[in-house]
Amino acid sequence: MRYHSTRGTAPALGFRDVTLAGLASDGGLYVPDAWPHFSRDEIAAFAGLSYVETAVRVMLPFVGEDLSEDELRDLCTRAYGRFAHAAVTPLVQLDERNWLLELFHGPTLAFKDVALQLLGLLFEKFLIGGKTHLTIVGATSGDTGSAAIDAVAGRIGVDIFMLHPKGRVSEVQRRQMTTVLAPNVHNIAIEGSFDDAQALVKAMFNDPAFAGRFQLSAVNSINWARLMAQVVYYFYAAVRLGAPDKPVAFSVPTGNFGDVFAGYVATRMGLPIEQLIVATNVNDILHRALSTGDYSTGTVTPTAAPSMDIQVSSNFERLLFDLAGGSVAEQMHRFEATRAMRLTNAQREGAAGLLVSDRIEPDDMNEAMRWASAEAGQVIDPHTAIGLAAARRSDLDPAVPIVTLATAHPAKFADAVERATGGRPSVPARVGDLHERQERYDVLPATFEAVTGYIAERAHPKP
Repeated sequence: MRYHSTRGTAPALGFRDVTLAGLASDGGLYVPDAWPHFSRDEIAAFAGLSYVETAVRVMLPFVGEDLSEDELRDLCTRAYGRFAHAAVTPLVQLDERNWLLELFHGPTLAFKDVALQLLGLLFEKFLIGGKTHLTIVGATSGDTGSAAIDAVAGRIGVDIFMLHPKGRVSEVQRRQMTTVLAPNVHNIAIEGSFDDAQALVKAMFNDPAFAGRFQLSAVNSINWARLMAQVVYYFYAAVRLGAPDKPVAFSVPTGNFGDVFAGYVATRMGLPIEQLIVATNVNDILHRALSTGDYSTGTVTPTAAPSMDIQVSSNFERLLFDLAGGSVAEQMHRFEATRAMRLTNAQREGAAGLLVSDRIEPDDMNEAMRWASAEAGQVIDPHTAIGLAAARRSDLDPAVPIVTLATAHPAKFADAVERATGGRPSVPARVGDLHERQERYDVLPATFEAVTGYIAERAHPKP
């Protein structure tokens, strides 16, 4: 399996090199040369498999010759052995139609653990015995940072620099990052939005003078290996609800488009998903793009669902590339220059058959939290509530079950949950004394010079 850039000029790489590189050198995102495909019989044979065995079957075609089946199984066993539920990503039924796929049973209580626990092990596997020292640079709207830091803290040969928007993540999200005091972990609170942080990360990768000094890598969903791991739970959930013989839909609370693009990849691999509902909050660039073709940025509005407070969705480029059937370099360069883009007719028509979108207002989000608590006995976080609100007003055939991705434990957003439901969720015991731990982070202006200067003083240069 080889991987090429969505912008067409970066060299093709194998799985190991794509994992270590993260972003392509031409500013694009790596995608496989071809989508592996499972037959209906092969998908039906997933029934009854453990999460680890499902993961091995789904991911093995992507790793090429860089990992054997036994090596991949060992990594998955270690990654998912840290989860608090034996099913790793269990399904919970809410009513006759709606289900939750709980993705928050990992060590940092968010869906990002499903991919990042594996990615940390992949980094270690690919770096052992070599001379490369990896410098991970990432931006987080809340959950990616804590999951990535947990996955690589203390690992030899890796430093991580994580940018988060100061004052725009929840206290639990912040503390899960800033109380990790391992010497290879560096937290940076920037005076700006997540989009500012994400733009700084991309600029670092695209600046030859800076990127040439360090072996940079990414843990955001721009890293293909992370997105690959997220494809697994679509297969795992759908098969348990009757796939491939019965149709299943998914509602995905979406900010950076990585989670829902993993569902799109699952369909390209043969999983018969009836519909993917792209659920956004008031920061609705994806809803506008899919419903009207208008992919243009506005001002980021802070909300009670901070991981979705995004106006530039990095992984949307992968979808546009797949729908266009070739390089989207010109289209993306225009967008980066003007912050506005119109989807082509081919892109809109290609998305329309599978992807629908909905914008959920704060009142509807709160009502979904109240409904889940009162009618189904389930406490959900604001992001999950946005997905559930979109699922409950879907016009799909009522016979089609809709699985809402429950992306975070409600305790990560206890204030918002308490305001909506009157009850305050408690932090699971496995998180321990989070609120008593010492914090360590630095506050920087959202400028290229400030952030790259900070990293250059602390990172290991190339030999």
